[in-house]
Amino acid sequence: MEVQAQLTEREQKKVLARLLSYTKPHKKMISVAFVLLILTTIGDIVLPILVKIFIDDYLTPGKLEFRPLFLLGTIYMGIQIIKAILLFFQFVKFQEIALYIIQQLRIDVFAKVQSLGLKYFDQTPAGSIVSRVTNDTEAIKDMFVTVIATFIQGAFLLVGIFVAMFILNVKLALFCLIIIPILLFVMNLYRKLSSRFYLDLRERLSQLNAKLAESLSGMAIIQIFRQEKRLRNEFGRINEQHYNAGMKNIKIDGLLLRPAIDLIYIFALIIVLSYFGITSFQHSVEIGVIYAFINYLDRFFEPVNQMMMRLSLYQQAIVAGSRVFKLLDEEEIAPSQKRDHKISIEEGLIEFKNVSFSYDGQRDVLKNISFTANPGETVALVGHTGSGKSSIINLMMRFYEFERGEIFIDGESIRNFTKDELRVKMGLVLQDPFLFYGTVRDNIRLHNEGITDEQVQEAARFVQAHIFIEQLKDGYSHKVVERGATFSSGQRQLIAFARTIAANPKILVLDEATANIDTETEEAIQTALAKMRRGRTTIAIAHRLSTIQDADLILVLHQGEIVERGTHQELLALRGLYHKMYLLQNGAVERFEDVIN
Repeated sequence: MEVQAQLTEREQKKVLARLLSYTKPHKKMISVAFVLLILTTIGDIVLPILVKIFIDDYLTPGKLEFRPLFLLGTIYMGIQIIKAILLFFQFVKFQEIALYIIQQLRIDVFAKVQSLGLKYFDQTPAGSIVSRVTNDTEAIKDMFVTVIATFIQGAFLLVGIFVAMFILNVKLALFCLIIIPILLFVMNLYRKLSSRFYLDLRERLSQLNAKLAESLSGMAIIQIFRQEKRLRNEFGRINEQHYNAGMKNIKIDGLLLRPAIDLIYIFALIIVLSYFGITSFQHSVEIGVIYAFINYLDRFFEPVNQMMMRLSLYQQAIVAGSRVFKLLDEEEIAPSQKRDHKISIEEGLIEFKNVSFSYDGQRDVLKNISFTANPGETVALVGHTGSGKSSIINLMMRFYEFERGEIFIDGESIRNFTKDELRVKMGLVLQDPFLFYGTVRDNIRLHNEGITDEQVQEAARFVQAHIFIEQLKDGYSHKVVERGATFSSGQRQLIAFARTIAANPKILVLDEATANIDTETEEAIQTALAKMRRGRTTIAIAHRLSTIQDADLILVLHQGEIVERGTHQELLALRGLYHKMYLLQNGAVERFEDVIN
C-alpha cells in the first residue's frame, strides 16, 4: 500500500476547518463548555494573587488577625471547591460534544461507504476502510475532547497570566515576553515534523487492519493450504514498519515536547530570579511578588507543556481527519439515475444494445453485447471463466457504470430508473449467498416490515426450505451467526432463494444458483425455479448446462463476445463451442482445451 505524502500547511488548515464545521449543530453546548472553561481559568489566575496578598499584607508584617485571614482562606478554599465542580462539568460537556461529533462523522463515513461503487471496493482493502471508520475517527474524538479545550484554556490562561504579571511588575513581564517567540518556534517545528511521521503511522495501522481482515475472512483457506507461516511473516513485516513509524514519533516527542519546554522554563526562571536578585541590591523586594511571579511562571509553562503534549494528539487528529475526508470525497460512487421523475418496471423487457465495458479502462471484458430478453422468458449465459457472464449481470444490476452502448428495461434506459426501483424489481441470487447476523426470519425478510411472517413461511415453502428450517431448534427464530457459517452451502442457498421470492421481483437474476446444492435438493429446487421463473424475466448464469436446457435463449460467451446464441437443441445442432462444452460435461471430451480450440 502506498503511503500518502506529507500534508502541507494549507491542507492541514483545510482539514481543521472541516473538522470544526461539525461543531455548528452544537453551538449552545460549546458555549456552555467555554463559559465553564473561562471560569476555571479565572480561578487559576486569582489564586496566586490571594496567596501574594496573604504573604505581603499579613504574613510578612505579622498582621495575623483572625477575621481577615479567615475571610481570605474561605475565599481561597471556596474558589478551589467551585473550580473543582466546574472542571467536572467542563470535562463532561467537552466529552459529550466530542461524542456527538464523532457519532455524526462515523454515520457520514458509513453512509458514504454504502454509496460507493463496487469498483472502489475492488481497489481498496476492507481493513483499510474499517480503520478509517474506527481508528481514525477515534483519533479525531481525542482532538475534540482534549486538544481544543486545552488550547483554548491555555490561551485564556496565558493571556490572564501575562495581564497579572504586568500588574505586578511591568519590566519583568516584558522580559518574560522573550520566551513566546522561542515557544512558537518549537511548536511550529514539532507540528511540521510530526505531521509526516503521524501520517506514516496511520497508514501502517491501516495496513495492519487490512492484513488482519484478509486473514480472518480467509482463515479456512489459510489453514487448508498451510499458509500460517507466510501470513505471520507478512503481518510481522507490516508490524515492524508500524513499530519503526511509532519510534520516529516517540523520538520527536521526546526531543521537542517536555524536554525542550522544560529547558525554556529553566531559562525563564533564571531571568526572573536574576532580575529579583539584581533589584534586591537597590531596594527591598516583596516576597509575595516573587512567589506570585514564580507561581505564574510555573502556571504559564504548565499549559504550554499541556498544549505541546496535546499537539501530538492534534497532529494525529489532523492526519486521521485527512484520511477520513479523503474517503468522504471519494468520487467512485455507485451509478445513479439521470432523470428526476420516477419510472416503474412493469413488463420486465430487457435489451442490451452494443454494450462494451472495461473494469480498468484499458481491456474490454465485454465487446458489443446485444440481446433481448422478452417478458417471462429465460435467457441463460454460458461460457468458460472470464468470458464476461458476471460482468453482464454487474452492469444490469447497476453495480458498475458503462460508457459504450445502452441497456434498456421496458424501452427505457436503465440509467433513468431509480436505484430503489431497480433493487425492488430485480431479485439476485448469487452462487455464494450472504447471510446476516440475526434470525432466519430476518434473513428472509431482510427487515422489510411489509413482508409478514406468513409470507416469509410461504416463500420458504415455495423453495423447499421450510422443512429444514422447521427442524432447527428455534425454527424461523433460529440465530444465524456471521455469514451463516453454521449452515451448509445448500441451506444458505435455499434461504437466499426464499429471500428473493419473498420480495416478489419482476426480473430474476441467477448466478449459478444451484451450484452449491446437492443432487437430491437440486431436483426439488429445479421445480421451484421453474415456478419462480413463471411470469418473470430471468437472466441465469449457468456452468452446468443441464440446468438451463429449457431456457428460451442461450448466449454462449467467449472472451467478452457472444459467439453463439439459440436454444439448447439449436446450439447442439450448430456443433460449435456450446456443443463441445456439452460433450465435455458429459464425458465425451477429456480436455478443456479441446472445447475452446
